[in-house]
Amino acid sequence: MKENISVLLSEERVLARIGELAEQISRDFAGKELKLICILKGSIFFTTELAKRISLPVKLDFMSVSSYGDKTESSGRVKIVKDLDESVENEHVLVIEDIVDSGRTLSFLLELLKSRRPASLSLCTLLDKPERRVVEVNVDYTGFEIPDEFVVGFGLDYAQRYRALPYVGVLRMDESR
Repeated sequence: MKENISVLLSEERVLARIGELAEQISRDFAGKELKLICILKGSIFFTTELAKRISLPVKLDFMSVSSYGDKTESSGRVKIVKDLDESVENEHVLVIEDIVDSGRTLSFLLELLKSRRPASLSLCTLLDKPERRVVEVNVDYTGFEIPDEFVVGFGLDYAQRYRALPYVGVLRMDESR
């Protein structure tokens, strides 16, 4: 089976939108320090680009959760692979995700973080697939709404490949090979 990738969102378009999100976040949290929680591994590219553009003091922490493994469909089971290093209690927390799909993982994660008593809790995603939603999740900042396609690049992967593509592309399997 051959894998084909077509560009959905160019690098220029993605970076421009990240700049717009950073401006909005900076306005919304003016005068506050913001704790960014990067959801590894996929969100690392988005988080670093966003953090560079936010005009507020930011702190970073990381979580790793899994519901996909090496598949293109979520298993529906959420596993915390790496928890936060620091407390979020009384912090203004912005969770940074690469993509919101079914909502299962993010719903679980947001409830967990809410139980840790942050001053505020918001969600920012680069990509949103609302038509795939199984569990409702409130997304405060959305880069792009995209169709129900399997996407890679700009941090998103398929079996740990394609993360470093500078754009977001649609992955399709060519079964003729």
